[in-house]
Amino acid sequence: MAKLRGGSGYRVSELRKLARVSKEWGMFTIENHGLDPWVLEHVKNVVKGFFELPFEEKKSSVGTYMSTDNMGYGRNFVKSEDQPLDWIDRLAMKAAPEGATDGLCVWPKNPANFRLVIEKYVKAAREVLDELLQALAEAISLDKGAFSQYFDQKTSEINCPHTLAPFESSNGLQVCKDNQWLTVPWPCNTLLVNLGDFIEIMSNGRLKSSWHRAVTQSDTDRFSVALFYIPPAQLEIGPVKDGEPIDEEYKKVVVGEYLKHFYKVNPTATKEAIMFAKVN
Repeated sequence: MAKLRGGSGYRVSELRKLARVSKEWGMFTIENHGLDPWVLEHVKNVVKGFFELPFEEKKSSVGTYMSTDNMGYGRNFVKSEDQPLDWIDRLAMKAAPEGATDGLCVWPKNPANFRLVIEKYVKAAREVLDELLQALAEAISLDKGAFSQYFDQKTSEINCPHTLAPFESSNGLQVCKDNQWLTVPWPCNTLLVNLGDFIEIMSNGRLKSSWHRAVTQSDTDRFSVALFYIPPAQLEIGPVKDGEPIDEEYKKVVVGEYLKHFYKVNPTATKEAIMFAKVN
C-alpha cells in the first residue's frame, strides 16, 4: 500500500502486480496498509473476549436474526458422514451505514467496548477499501472511480462477521487454483483481501472472485474477522464501460436480488452463484 501511495514509478509497478494477482487468484494480502496496530489489537481482544464466554452468556447477550443477512449470534454445523459437527461459532452485524442495526440486538454487551472498537476499526478499514477499489480500477486501465462510484458512505453496507473458526493462526484458509485446494500464505501484520462476485461482474471478468474455504485445525481455535463491503441493495450494477465497445460476459444485476440468490444456492459447494449474472 505504501508503494501505491508513493511516486509514479513505484505505483505503476505495484498496479501491474495488483492486476496480475487479481486476475489469477482473486485474493491477495496487503502490507503497510496504515491501520493502527492498536486498533487491530483491540479488535482481536474484544472478538476473543466474546467467543470465550460460556454459550448461554453469548446467546443471552445477542439476538439471532435468520435472513439473508444472517445477523446476530449463532452456530453453524458442518455435515460429516455420520453426524453434524459443531465447528463454527459466529457473530455478524451490519457495521455500516449508520443506523443499519437500529432496533436489533446484534452488538454484544460483553465485552462492554465491543461496538466502539469494531466501529472504529470499520471506519479506518473503509478508507483502505476505498483506496483499493480505485487501485483495482486503475490496474485494468479504467477510470479510478469506476468501481468506487457504487460504494457511497451513506448507503453502502459493511457487514462484519466474526467466527470462531486467525489471529494467532494463519493456516486455516484455502483457495482453489487449477482444481486444487492450496493453503493461503498469510504473513503476520498483513490483511487479506478477497475479491467478491460484484468486482468480477463490474470488471466484466477481468478481475476474478476467488473460490475459497476455511479448514479446521486440530491443535488450535481459529478467530477471524471479515468485512463485506457491499453496494446498496437497490442498486443495479453491471460491467463498467470505459468508452470502448465491449463484449459483455456479464449482465446487469440488482445487488439485493443477487445476494438472495447467492445464499440460496449454497455458495460453499461450488462457485455457482455468479452464473446468475452470466450472459447466456
